[in-house]
Amino acid sequence: MQSGNFKQSFVEQLALTDSPALRAWYAVVVLVMVALPFVATPYMIGFFTTILFTLVGVLGLNVLTGFTGLVSLGHVAFLVLGGYAYAIGTVRLGLHPLLAFGLSGIVPALCGLVVGLPSLRLKGLYLAITTLAFTFIIYSLILAGGEFTGGGRGIAVPRPIVFGLDFSSERALYWLCLVVVLATLMGVLNIRRSKLGRAFMAIRDNDRAAVSMGISLTRYKLLAFLISSFLTGLSGALMVLFINLANVEGFPFLLSIEAVAILIVGGIGSVLGVVIGTVFIVSLPELSSQLLGAVSAVTGWHLNSAALEIKGILYGAAIVGFLLLDPRGLVGLWIDFKRLWVSRPLRY
Repeated sequence: MQSGNFKQSFVEQLALTDSPALRAWYAVVVLVMVALPFVATPYMIGFFTTILFTLVGVLGLNVLTGFTGLVSLGHVAFLVLGGYAYAIGTVRLGLHPLLAFGLSGIVPALCGLVVGLPSLRLKGLYLAITTLAFTFIIYSLILAGGEFTGGGRGIAVPRPIVFGLDFSSERALYWLCLVVVLATLMGVLNIRRSKLGRAFMAIRDNDRAAVSMGISLTRYKLLAFLISSFLTGLSGALMVLFINLANVEGFPFLLSIEAVAILIVGGIGSVLGVVIGTVFIVSLPELSSQLLGAVSAVTGWHLNSAALEIKGILYGAAIVGFLLLDPRGLVGLWIDFKRLWVSRPLRY
């Protein structure tokens, strides 16, 4: 049974983990994820690719809502901006795919600064409504953009060839998303344990106490919006590459609700919770579709036509269930399980 962790050097203090077993598990998980496309069907590769680019966007939202405590119901706007920034950059402006991918993060980040300005005076429901209004503004501007944005038709986006690497196959796109996810995870984990992350969490816990400690609300709230919208924009670009089309209809408002559901179900403020919650929520419609198919085959009822409504019901039920039973989310259940296992000889 562990008695404690004692650091003897600054390098040990900076390490993300001091457990060789945990490092080994992480290495095994990464190797399995890399090798997955060699044994999975094309459908399963697409399913896991969806989990990966969704994870990038929710990690971005977690920086804003989980770390800093700023509620956003309109984060899908940054997703749209990132997708269209990549599409316009490559198709309309003829930019190199890497430059366009960088643009897909920079454009939402700059807009995030604009949206973040009201956060200096607003919080809670008022800030959430502000971000929601921004979403409808972005939708309207894109639809009114004519040939430049493609209007209601959108922009067809081919998958790129970068330095001789062809990302047109499902495997290659999966690996691209995996690289972006690993980089994002490392970045967010390091933000959390840095001075920046501690300032974010101080603002979340008590902004007045944070000000009394010398933390600038203006600076750190805007930084939270900047980082969050940047990551969400990258997720939008990956999503556009996945569906090969930048179209407003491909970014429904339900995606914002899905992101909030992932945070609540997984565990708000926890990076591990975001990973577990993303896998759970993205898998939920697939599991429900299989269940509806089985029920339809037995009863003869055509329930698949109501799949979208049932999807919304499942999201709502998951949110309400975890808020009532365990507000810590799935990560709280995982922590309880680990503690039970560690104290197993002494639990009686």
